[in-house]
Amino acid sequence: MVTVILAGSVVMLVLTGVVGDRPVVLSAFLALVYFACFLAQATGRGGGAPFLVLVVAIIVPMLGVLKMDLGQPIVAILLDGVGTGLLLTWAAHAVFPDPGGLPPAPPPPAPPVPGDGSTLRAITNAGILLAMVVYCMTNDALASAAVVPITVASLLGQLALAKGPVAVVGLMVVNLLGGIVASLAFTVYELRPSAPWLLAVVLVVGLLFGGKAAADRATAPIYAGSLIIFCILFGLGVSPLPGTAAESFSTRVSFVLLGILYTVTLAALLWRPTQADVTVAT
Repeated sequence: MVTVILAGSVVMLVLTGVVGDRPVVLSAFLALVYFACFLAQATGRGGGAPFLVLVVAIIVPMLGVLKMDLGQPIVAILLDGVGTGLLLTWAAHAVFPDPGGLPPAPPPPAPPVPGDGSTLRAITNAGILLAMVVYCMTNDALASAAVVPITVASLLGQLALAKGPVAVVGLMVVNLLGGIVASLAFTVYELRPSAPWLLAVVLVVGLLFGGKAAADRATAPIYAGSLIIFCILFGLGVSPLPGTAAESFSTRVSFVLLGILYTVTLAALLWRPTQADVTVAT
């Protein structure tokens, strides 16, 4: 996990520094990275690594183009977060071991079938995400709103699990819920702004969404996506990015809603059924 973050961050940082002033070249490289990640997700390869690379390939170019001074290199910030999170995860599992033992190993991913539509779906997803990233980079109102393209990337992976309009609406509600919970959690935190209270608030929300994700492997990406949105919005409320204007939580939640509506609309217009969709429908 740390190696993936390090490699992806360094590549994106160098790429942004070299071709950041040439938007067409930068967009072409980002499109290739997004396509590779979505193709890996579509074929079930890499576990959570493709989404991690997507997040890095969104945040680093956006902050790099804006040339924000974050106080320390963005790579160091990402590595510090991932490394600390990994150690805390191991510690938590050591203190609270799973009473059910180790889960069964997932079956190996099936190799892609020629003509199954996965490649076309990955190209479409890459185009949808790239368009939003470029729009945010060129729009002063969304220049630092990384939560919008991250919401797009997360939801594109979740929509593949949705079978029918009702399921899609459910996805939209659950993802929007992450932003609403972040707003409520920040209000609770402001009542007693201290480290123990901060830990308690994040722990409760983490158990809420994380428990849902752990209960069902099939719906885990959905609740994990909501938890990601919560962490971003809540984190920006507690510690905003340097050099950015203060934003209300209603504005941040509207960013999430923008990402949700954009993704669902373009997916409905541009997606073509894959072999997996046809099999499930049959």
